[in-house]
Parts: sequence; structure tokens; C-alpha cells
Amino acid sequence: MQTYLAPLSIILIFMSIVFVIAQVLKNNSIVDIFWSLGFCLLAFIFEMNAELYLQGVRGVTTTSTIIHYLVFIWGFRLAFHILMKNWNQPEDWRYINFRKLWTKKNIPQCLGALLQVFLLQGFFMFIIALPMIHSNQYFTPISNLTYVGIFLWLIGFIFEAVGDYQKNVFKKNPENKGKILTTGLWKYTRHPNYFGEALMWWSIWIISINFFHPIQTFISILSPITLTWLLTKVSGVPMLESKYKDNIVYQDYIKNTSAFVPKFW
Repeated sequence: MQTYLAPLSIILIFMSIVFVIAQVLKNNSIVDIFWSLGFCLLAFIFEMNAELYLQGVRGVTTTSTIIHYLVFIWGFRLAFHILMKNWNQPEDWRYINFRKLWTKKNIPQCLGALLQVFLLQGFFMFIIALPMIHSNQYFTPISNLTYVGIFLWLIGFIFEAVGDYQKNVFKKNPENKGKILTTGLWKYTRHPNYFGEALMWWSIWIISINFFHPIQTFISILSPITLTWLLTKVSGVPMLESKYKDNIVYQDYIKNTSAFVPKFW
């Protein structure tokens, strides 16, 4: 139980602080920036206080250290990307719609934000962090599986980082206003950044696999499964593409391009 209590407490405190900041700024969409930083905070604490999570054994395991650095790279890049994208921008339309829904249902804005945005995202943060949490409980030496995971993680990172970069360049060009990006990685998948993020967390789970601890490994697979489900069925693809349901060009793009996994043929 202590395995989960410490990270849960860290996440609760962290998301509560972000909630307070968001209410002061009257902008709940800042959670998008801080969400990935929450994983970085967990990785930092695990790395700096390894003896707590290794039941008194000093020093971190080889694979757990690799996971921490991969999470750092993913988290800080994503947070910086969202920060630059949202700088001086009003609250994101998704959270504006949440506010309208809470008003319609007579739910206080602060309560709605706390439950539906911050605590809910904190819960998913905990689930997705499971491979990192479990990898700190036992020694897992580097193996061929580790290298496979790192290789797949690099592919995922390229898809997410390059996909975001291509989208930013496309949007900055005034001539592209109202147009749909269908070149670069966006030619092979409608959401290369989402695919890349999911692949990175599947890779982290692969790196965390320990055949001497099958129960923890089995529980940890909830991480990539949950993230993939969120991106493909909940807050990722469906929510974003709902904006284009009346866009004929985008509907044609849907017919000819994979939604998630790249299709090169």
C-alpha cells in the first residue's frame, strides 16, 4: 500500500496547488502545461529519494533511472510546447465548454474544476505513472527488452515532437488559415503527436517489465492502455475532431488518412 500512497499524496498536493493557481488566473487550461510536469516531479522525487522506494536499498535500478530520464525529456518538452502554444491565449475552448456545462447543471465553477479537471487528471496521472512507480520497487537490469523499449520510445518521441513542430509551422503561416495540414507526418496519421505519446508510454512499460514480478508488470500495463484509450476515445481524437464535423475537407481527410497508427501504404 505504501508503494502507492506516497506518489498519490504527491500528485494530490501538486494538482491542488495547480488548481489554486488556475482559480486565481481564472484559466483552467493551465492544467495542460502542468500535467506532464507532474510526471517530471514524480520522476525527480523517485530519483532523489530512491532508498524510500527501494525499501532501504540505496541507489536506483538501472532501468528505473532510464525511465526517469525518458519521462523528464517527454514531460519538459511537452510542457514547453504547450506553454509556447498557449502563451497570452484565453482559456482553451474545451474548458470553456466545461464551464458552460457546470453552469447549466448548477455546479459551482470551483467544484466542477476541482473534480472534473484537476482531481480527475491527477487520478489518470497516477494510473499512467504506474510503470515508473513499480520500477522503483525492485532491481531490473538492462536487457534486450530495455533496448527495444528505448528504440520504440525514440520513434514515439520523433512522431510527437516533429508532429507538433510541423503543426506549429503550418499554423504560423497566414496563408494556411482555415486549411488542414495533410503533409509531413500528418500525411500518414491524423494525429502523429498523439500516436507518438502513446508509443512512448508503451515503450516505458516495456522497459519496466520484470519477469520476476509479473503481478506488478501486469498492473503496470494499465498505464499505456489508459493513455491510448484517453487519446483515441475520450479527450484526444474525438474531442479535437468534433470541431471539424462540418468541415468537408477534413471529412475527406478522415476517409483517406489513419486516425492514429500511421499508415504508409
